[in-house]
Amino acid sequence: MYQYTEFDRQFVQARANQYRDQLTRWKAGTLAEDEFRPLRLQNGWYVQRYAPMLRVAVPYGELSTAQLRVLAKIARDYDQPNNALFEEAQAAQDKLGAIPLPGGKSVHTHLTKGYAHFTTRQNVQYNWIPLDKSADVMDLLASVNMHGIQTSGNCIRNITSDERAGIAADELADPRPYAEIMRQWSTLHPEFAFLPRKFKVAITGALEDRAATAWHDVGLHMLKNDAGELGFRVMVGGGMGRTPILGTVIREFLPWNQILNYLEAVVRAYNRFGRRDNMYKARIKILVKAEGQKFTDQVEAEYKDIIELDGAPHTITQAELDRVSASFEAPDLSCNRTDAEAKIANILRAAAEDDVEFGRWLQQNVAPHKNPDLRIVTLSFKRLGQAPGDATADQLELAAQLADQYSAGEVRVTHDQNLVLPWVRCDQLPELWKAARKAGFARPNIRLLTDMIACPGGDFCSLANARSLPLAEAITLRYQDLDELHDLGEIDLHISGCINSCGHHHSGHIGILGVDKDGKEWYQITLGGSDGSTLSGAPATGKVVGPSFSAAEVPEVIEAVLDTYREHRIATGDKQETFIDTLRRVGVEPFKAAANGARFAVTGKNAELAEQAA
Repeated sequence: MYQYTEFDRQFVQARANQYRDQLTRWKAGTLAEDEFRPLRLQNGWYVQRYAPMLRVAVPYGELSTAQLRVLAKIARDYDQPNNALFEEAQAAQDKLGAIPLPGGKSVHTHLTKGYAHFTTRQNVQYNWIPLDKSADVMDLLASVNMHGIQTSGNCIRNITSDERAGIAADELADPRPYAEIMRQWSTLHPEFAFLPRKFKVAITGALEDRAATAWHDVGLHMLKNDAGELGFRVMVGGGMGRTPILGTVIREFLPWNQILNYLEAVVRAYNRFGRRDNMYKARIKILVKAEGQKFTDQVEAEYKDIIELDGAPHTITQAELDRVSASFEAPDLSCNRTDAEAKIANILRAAAEDDVEFGRWLQQNVAPHKNPDLRIVTLSFKRLGQAPGDATADQLELAAQLADQYSAGEVRVTHDQNLVLPWVRCDQLPELWKAARKAGFARPNIRLLTDMIACPGGDFCSLANARSLPLAEAITLRYQDLDELHDLGEIDLHISGCINSCGHHHSGHIGILGVDKDGKEWYQITLGGSDGSTLSGAPATGKVVGPSFSAAEVPEVIEAVLDTYREHRIATGDKQETFIDTLRRVGVEPFKAAANGARFAVTGKNAELAEQAA
């Protein structure tokens, strides 16, 4: 992973020192709230529904175990609200009530503290750190080269990538050096500190798009032209929220060494022409959609000026690329053991001799590595009784132990809110599986229904219209049978508590969006979305299947949709058609009818229960 230079370390510590001075002046009353607010935001400090929320950047998803342990310490020692605040927050959730389930059961929100939350953009968030402790946390982060710089505010945010960057078997080129160069270029860029709105960049160098590049303000996909030269396909104007739009390709091929000059042109065009009169129409996607080819022409004209008039000041030299690339040290995992094929044979034999769950774990949680002697292992943080993406301090410590023992001291944060061990030797897979199972990280549900994405929703976020977490819990509770999960196959389920789409509901095969109706929680269901991965096919926006549903109806609606899939899917040999392929083949109408039918079934059940109670 990237090795910080002395300059990097001094820069991060200087930023922490600067923030401490700002906090001190704010507490003393010499820095006004309106002056302090943008300063804390550009260091990742929000104020949410009940308490401050910190967002920590994890550039392109890489974490060392030293960093993971500091994140655990922050969760244990600082993510601790006072009892009165915590009780007040829980009482507010109690008033919202539980989500009733069939058989007289229900799911209720139980707020937790002392944990970290992995986001869909490879950040880590905390929900309970008191603001007067925030400078101490910044110092702790700086001690391991971490920070919250530009994780908020109208600036270029954390640059994300494929969690398998540099190790993927289907990778054309390692995107991490380019992501790091872009991070250094964009951090505290004086021209782009106050953009019309936030700006997000994602990059991938693999054939499969695991970085959801089409859904970003700028999506970069590495490729080679007919001459074999390396470069980027550049997409601009992707995004979710109120107006979900897929990025538009404005350059089919850009030479790799020109990426900073071209990004400068894109952001300058946005900074100049983006709307500032309406925050809901200020994202670059609105500008690209409104201007069409004119926007591309503006970017190209700006790029031409940068090259011809400014002298292409941000051209990446081969020497600079080599310098940064050398900072990504691959671990020395050479060993005098049997060859890879023999190891794999031993593993498969062990799977047959052990139990079905180990075989399923190999199938769902273990992926090929560009080094045939290694594998990529995903640790599942999706389990009953815990919100998707949440990790307690103890769990972070356990993950660090596993990474030290089996992954050369490195983990990766995934777009799907899990952790990846990127450097696992084939011969250690059985041993790792046992250790991961003991730690609670080995559930073989990666890419299955319960490996869902969910934002914190109304339990924590002041913008949310509805809760996400108890709904995620209700669906997880309904689908605990691994046989059923594996029969259903790979399904992306995404839940957002509001239209801002932090749970990426637009790109879910099944999407759930919290909406407000007369002050009550309701949910829209969308079907057919895609983030652009191989499983999902081309990126797409899900279609709403009907009017909104109550929280009690949503689990029944999901079950009806999945029953419809079972009814219509076809098999080829011993392989079943996937949910998304079935949906695209037969169309949305049968699923829509089933979803709306489930509403009436729930209404009838509720009436029957009420009559029995009377």
